[in-house]
Amino acid sequence: MNNHFNPWHDVSRGDQNPAIVQAIIEIPKGSKGKYELDKDSGLLKLDRVLFSAVHYPAAYGFIPQTYCDDHDPLDILVLCSVDVPHMCIIEAKVIGVMQMVDQDEEDDKIIAVAAHDVSVNHYNDISALPPHMLLEMRRFFEDYKALENKQVVVERFMGREDAYNIIDASIKLYQETFQDKRSQPAPLQLK
Repeated sequence: MNNHFNPWHDVSRGDQNPAIVQAIIEIPKGSKGKYELDKDSGLLKLDRVLFSAVHYPAAYGFIPQTYCDDHDPLDILVLCSVDVPHMCIIEAKVIGVMQMVDQDEEDDKIIAVAAHDVSVNHYNDISALPPHMLLEMRRFFEDYKALENKQVVVERFMGREDAYNIIDASIKLYQETFQDKRSQPAPLQLK
């Protein structure tokens, strides 16, 4: 590990997790660019421009200090009424999870709402979202790699309790994988 600031390791996941987490946004809603955190440098890189004529249906990023079987931090989609820029930290209230398989690998996407946005923070569970929002998310993830000849299957949407369990498991895996290797100061926490 390098001794420089890295958003994945040096920003707190939030002290109210798994119900409210800090999310770091890599991709603003409406983007056709697939941006992602460069794990070594901590900078944001353009992975690719989406091949398909689709755009991200919500702000997309990750929950810091989490780790999944795909060797990445846990993904999160945050619904918000304003555009959230790249690398913005946003407090997100977890309302559910979209379980999908991306090229034969499980790839869960936590679904959340911006905790401090009154236009969406009244949603407490994914079942309360307008059905079209879920259809849009499903359609985007099933289509966004189609022209690259890669298959993504959205298996199901599940509620917040299932999402909490997935977050807890990703925290545990992060601690098992990284905690012993890091002797850094306390992570950055929003006040």
